[in-house]
Amino acid sequence: MNLDDYRGVWIFIEQNDGKIEGVSLELLGAGRKLADKLQVPLSGFLLGSEIKQLANQVISYGADQVYIIDHPVLKNYRTESYMKGVMLLAEKYKPEIILYGATPNGKDLASAVATDLNTGLTADTTMLDVDVENRLLEASRPAFGGNIMATILCKKHRPQMATVRPKVMKALEPDNVRLGNVIEEKISLQEEDMRTKVLQIVNDVTKKVNLADAHVIVCGGKGMGDFQNFQLIHELAETIGASVGGTRDVVEAGWLPHEQQVGQTGETVTPKIYFAIGISGAIQHVVGMKNSEFIIAINKDPNAPIFDVATYGIVGDAMEILPKLIEQFKQLRTEKGGEISYA
Repeated sequence: MNLDDYRGVWIFIEQNDGKIEGVSLELLGAGRKLADKLQVPLSGFLLGSEIKQLANQVISYGADQVYIIDHPVLKNYRTESYMKGVMLLAEKYKPEIILYGATPNGKDLASAVATDLNTGLTADTTMLDVDVENRLLEASRPAFGGNIMATILCKKHRPQMATVRPKVMKALEPDNVRLGNVIEEKISLQEEDMRTKVLQIVNDVTKKVNLADAHVIVCGGKGMGDFQNFQLIHELAETIGASVGGTRDVVEAGWLPHEQQVGQTGETVTPKIYFAIGISGAIQHVVGMKNSEFIIAINKDPNAPIFDVATYGIVGDAMEILPKLIEQFKQLRTEKGGEISYA
């Protein structure tokens, strides 16, 4: 393999029912920085059926060019059909870096493609950079239970590939007058040749907390002491119109369901305001919330690591502080006619 034959940063643009997934737009922002450092084009690649109209949106979010494979067999995601499409593009155009969102489909596709291309794949990446001199992707992720950050390199194979967790990168502001190239590729696929069939798509309509889209989150840790004390977290959240989150310890104790866990093994969140209450600040948790715009930490230990990432910190007993905060916010709501603005 001649590594010099491979050039360019590519992003898998995941779409469902003609709507681009947010993590793909976030990756275009991260990919733009990598491509500029390496002085190569940034490309998005789209697979699906009747998805050509999405190319302009991809360009507006930072891509120089968009590769499209539009085929009826690609209407719904299946490993086999999508892998054939990506293999066609990768073998023809030879990108040096391919990034995928760490979604169920993104992770499935990336692992299948890595196997067929005989290259490496770093999973659930939370930080990206490049060694420009050696043209190496530096993909970093928590390791050893989240106690360290490991930077993984793929020195001898191309393309270099990684899946990236949603909400850890930031999308660029769209530029709707930005111009780019659209390259359409043809692929030979027959439905009868596919080993799997999509018989029915069932949407989960169960009402669940969606922390990834929350603007304000009140998150509690085991420092709250017990389940009864943890109800203060719920009361503060209800008072200010926020969502409730918890650490892994809280979920394992049964105080919250898993979908409300924030951290390495839970949700990655980027709210405007994040309250970290009774949380020490272990890296396993911090990796899931460090990109919040404002972080307000309450902890009785002045040396707690959470204060290293906090915008504002309060040293004290949460069980004494929270009732006072709740009282003040309730008074503010009354003064504001029942609403609190976070603009």
